[in-house]
Amino acid sequence: MKHNDSAIATVGIAVSTPAAGDPDTATTAAEEPGTPKAAVKGPGLPKPTTTAHVGRGLLLAVLGVAAFSLTFPATAWGLEGMGPWTVVMLRSVLATVPAGAALLALRVRPPGRRHWAGIAVVAGGVVLGFPLLTTLALETSTTSHAAVVVGLLPLATAACSAVRTGARPSRTFWIASLVGAVVVIGFAVQQSGGMPNRSDLLLFVALLVCAAGYTEGGRLARHMPGWQVIGWALVLALPVTVAGAALALSAEPLELTARSVAGVLWLAVGSQFLGMVAWYRGMAVIGIARASQLQLAQPLLTLLWSVLLLGERLPPAAPATALAVLACIAVTQRARG
Repeated sequence: MKHNDSAIATVGIAVSTPAAGDPDTATTAAEEPGTPKAAVKGPGLPKPTTTAHVGRGLLLAVLGVAAFSLTFPATAWGLEGMGPWTVVMLRSVLATVPAGAALLALRVRPPGRRHWAGIAVVAGGVVLGFPLLTTLALETSTTSHAAVVVGLLPLATAACSAVRTGARPSRTFWIASLVGAVVVIGFAVQQSGGMPNRSDLLLFVALLVCAAGYTEGGRLARHMPGWQVIGWALVLALPVTVAGAALALSAEPLELTARSVAGVLWLAVGSQFLGMVAWYRGMAVIGIARASQLQLAQPLLTLLWSVLLLGERLPPAAPATALAVLACIAVTQRARG
């Protein structure tokens, strides 16, 4: 359930200019071992931050949120013909194909040793942890109930960013973020009956690991293009995902249908790769905390896709919730950090 291209390709492969005063971004493009030589010079280099540059970053973050909003419906489709472990492992293995091909074709050198710990966090959080935990939860949870995770994720990511990077968003930012989170959580819980169960625990843990993965990915995207961040994370997790896929395929029932295949393909290409490319690049440009608040709109987009793709009925409170969430997003985007 819990997902142009030219814009992603152009901006994603360009090397980010280090943020002034940020010790984590002091490495120049020429020094960065994870940067292909072709990206160090030439027209691909990003220009100094301007309104247009920020707008482009905002657009990429929005595209990432749109891609992620299709994740839960696509997962539901995948579960119609495959077991949960098969869905999770196959999506990661398949996503590694375009990511690895791009890394090989552009002869990208492996990242420096100091970046691998962060890449491991990305792999554990967004390649393995979040997909697995949410997929297991979706065996018994509805899309509206799982939207609780997405409602909390922006706040959790902003908090994680404040701890990890030292970012200090304004009080207005935090108030608007909290209000938006409460609105979305209240809506989702009300729709699901508000009864905590096993799926709630899985979703809560998924929230924490995903927030950590987003934060590290956004930080790393200041050192290397966003597509390389998720690309190396997928490559790092490949031994686990290949072995996991083999075991899952031998242990779980498999009934391939058009919807199950389409669901897994979208999870691999849209959610796991292209969505992450746009998302990490967008976070690198406009900031982790600011970008994370755009995800307040993700549960509502997921509900829309659930109606169109899964045949679920749109709750009556959805329009009012949408307006409240959009108002909160507008405040967080205008608040000065």
